[in-house]
Amino acid sequence: MKVNGGRGHPYVRNSRHEGSRASTVLTRACGFTVDVAPVLVFVSPASVVVASSLGDVKVIKDREISAFRRQKGVLTPEAIESVYAVARDRRTWLSS
Repeated sequence: MKVNGGRGHPYVRNSRHEGSRASTVLTRACGFTVDVAPVLVFVSPASVVVASSLGDVKVIKDREISAFRRQKGVLTPEAIESVYAVARDRRTWLSS
């Protein structure tokens, strides 16, 4: 991945790692499977070049956020509240 024509950065690798960690921690804390899809959002980039093979990490520009928000969720409202509460508790993240 290259941003603004510069050298490649480990954004994708880091995003995958953090997504996996978040899924593991939230699943353990909630008691049900919490799938996490990594997303990279770039604000006002001159250019973003994404390899066509990149399928598991979503890459969007800041002006695309409103369209991204309209995606359908897969959790019930009760599950969303549970994940939200667990994710906001810093002890959840300290124990991982």
